[in-house]
Amino acid sequence: MPKLYLVTGACGHLGNTIVKMLSQSGNRVRGLVLPNDQSDALRDAKVMIYFGDVRKPITLEAFFDISDTIYKPEDVIVIHTAGIVSISSTHEARIHEVNVEGTKNILDLCLLKKVGKLVYTSSVHAIPEQKNEKTIVETNFFDDRLVEGLYAKTKAKATMHVLEAAKKGLNATIVHPSGIIGPGDYGSGHLTQMVMDYLDGRLTASVKGAYDFVDVRDVAKGVLLASEIGKPGGCYILSGHRMEVKELFRMLHLISGRKDIKTILPMWFAKMTAPLSEVYYKILRQPPLYTRYSLYTLQSNSNFSNELAIKELGYHTRPIETTLRDTYDWLSEMKRIKTIKKKTVSLS
Repeated sequence: MPKLYLVTGACGHLGNTIVKMLSQSGNRVRGLVLPNDQSDALRDAKVMIYFGDVRKPITLEAFFDISDTIYKPEDVIVIHTAGIVSISSTHEARIHEVNVEGTKNILDLCLLKKVGKLVYTSSVHAIPEQKNEKTIVETNFFDDRLVEGLYAKTKAKATMHVLEAAKKGLNATIVHPSGIIGPGDYGSGHLTQMVMDYLDGRLTASVKGAYDFVDVRDVAKGVLLASEIGKPGGCYILSGHRMEVKELFRMLHLISGRKDIKTILPMWFAKMTAPLSEVYYKILRQPPLYTRYSLYTLQSNSNFSNELAIKELGYHTRPIETTLRDTYDWLSEMKRIKTIKKKTVSLS
């Protein structure tokens, strides 16, 4: 019997990538999209679009309704990717409303409708940080008091709600992606914005720090593997490649021929000017790149292990060079960056 996939956040970077993978494989897919969303993210995907808001349960009823279909509740797989990723230093009520209350609404409907499976997209930031660069692995205990930043706290709270629903009988699996990057971001994710700002010459300096970057397509595949064979109540880190930020820009320089970044700002200076950066990007109506929280993240422990996902799900990642090249090509094709004569430079 074929499955029916319900994907929330279907126009998001991860959501639209999952929807396209599912539709290309011949699966029946419903995508939840915010009312009046004009994104082109699902333009070429075979998906039934439902308009709704995870904060408003009444708008989700049609999305979950299978009464006029051939499907049984156990044939329904819900993939919950809807959420707000924020590195802002200011408190925004809507982040809690979407990430926590919205997730609770999805959980309530999953339990009420007795769906066959839920995969929840959490974040590595929901996991308490380990000191002294100790490797960070999966846990089944989450506490918003043990993590830093509003986004991390909302993800920790939501993840605990998912585990509580699992104890009530919901077949739920949790995935924890690291920093998602790659082609197909029709919105304005801050990592995509960072790449665009560099390629368009607006970003001329970097800071000392490192993070773990993972291809959106690898995360999407990991989510689908979790939907098939992820353990009930299981948690899986879907990380990629930890690297210095300056090295990421170096790769983009070699791929694109754009000017290499030579200036590395002292962290004290970056922290001092971060509030100005947030104001600057607010004026541009773009997600900020350097905030107190993003700078904290670049200095924090990002040694995430994906060994469990490899072992139990068959998860794997592609080279980061491939991700960056494909991102550059996609942004060029979509005319999201300025066109210049590209130099041919070898990455080796």
